[in-house]
Amino acid sequence: MTDLEPRKGTPSPRLAEPEFRRRFLGQFQDPAYGPLLAELGRIADAAWDAYSHSRKSPHTRKAGPGFADPDYDLSVDWIAAREAIREAERRHGDPALPARILLVCGSSRSEHTCPSEMSKTFRLTELAREVFAAVDGIEADVLDLSRLGSEYGRHIHPCKACFSTSPALCHWPCSCYPNHSLGQVHDWMNEIYPLWVAAHGVMILTPVNWYQVTSPVKLMMDRLVCADGGNPDPTSTQGKDARRAKEMEMAGWDYPRHLAGRHFSVVVHGDVEGAEGVRRSLADWLTSMHLIPAGSLAEVDRYIGYWEPYATSHAALDEDAAIQEEVCNAARTLLEAVLAQREGRQVAAGAALREPRQK
Repeated sequence: MTDLEPRKGTPSPRLAEPEFRRRFLGQFQDPAYGPLLAELGRIADAAWDAYSHSRKSPHTRKAGPGFADPDYDLSVDWIAAREAIREAERRHGDPALPARILLVCGSSRSEHTCPSEMSKTFRLTELAREVFAAVDGIEADVLDLSRLGSEYGRHIHPCKACFSTSPALCHWPCSCYPNHSLGQVHDWMNEIYPLWVAAHGVMILTPVNWYQVTSPVKLMMDRLVCADGGNPDPTSTQGKDARRAKEMEMAGWDYPRHLAGRHFSVVVHGDVEGAEGVRRSLADWLTSMHLIPAGSLAEVDRYIGYWEPYATSHAALDEDAAIQEEVCNAARTLLEAVLAQREGRQVAAGAALREPRQK
């Protein structure tokens, strides 16, 4: 008989109270907090109580009809995320509404924090956005992942790999966050999931960081695992009951593809290496989730200022009219694929290079 007992044995990360308090209070180093030390001490007491009793989801309500266990206490945070996704699904499926494109700007560089300069990726994203903005019946959302490094309280927490225990344990949307007892809050993914769901086309633009996608892109990718085979009913596993999830998987898992059928485009740029590999890995990832390649012209990997100084890389982009036009062509190719799908027709070869319909 298959052994479905979850394997244990890693060291516990639990903190003793003194270390917990040191870490918790360490976020209040600004002298402005000085007069509030007594108040902060009481807040630290409350935080320790939440941590020591593992109150991950302090606010819950009964799941209600439509769930395997209507009496299960579901996190109100998760319920709100699910409702946002269901509304996005409704918008996605309504042919009377404009087609939606999600533009993902994958660079972590921003003029609003340490780098002190905008990214070339953002400039390329703006070129693509202008292509969509010029077309009637298209609305584009820009997801600028540089905000992870430049905006207060903006996080994408790491994937905890529930799927590797069992796909039934990986809930759609992700139920791992927020975890209030661990201070793992302000998770951006509950806003990002509906953007992907509502989109008819997704265009990812990213630089190469050490032969790989950027860390913000990878965080988003990993947290999208629940969109590809994840369980839409946490009550079926009584939350995070690993043994129950394994039993469900072994009984037969239907592997729901929550983002299937959307078209995609990928634009990757680098300065010395890795652009082709990153472009291929992104395209493979999206295809494995049953998104549809918009066409060869929608997948671009190029170098800007190859082996030239970083200090003049924006000037190199200014002079590189070819890459600018290729990005616009990638956007047009995605646009044509989305419009063709919405209108129930096939994409003609080279159609994306025609001038788009103007507003």
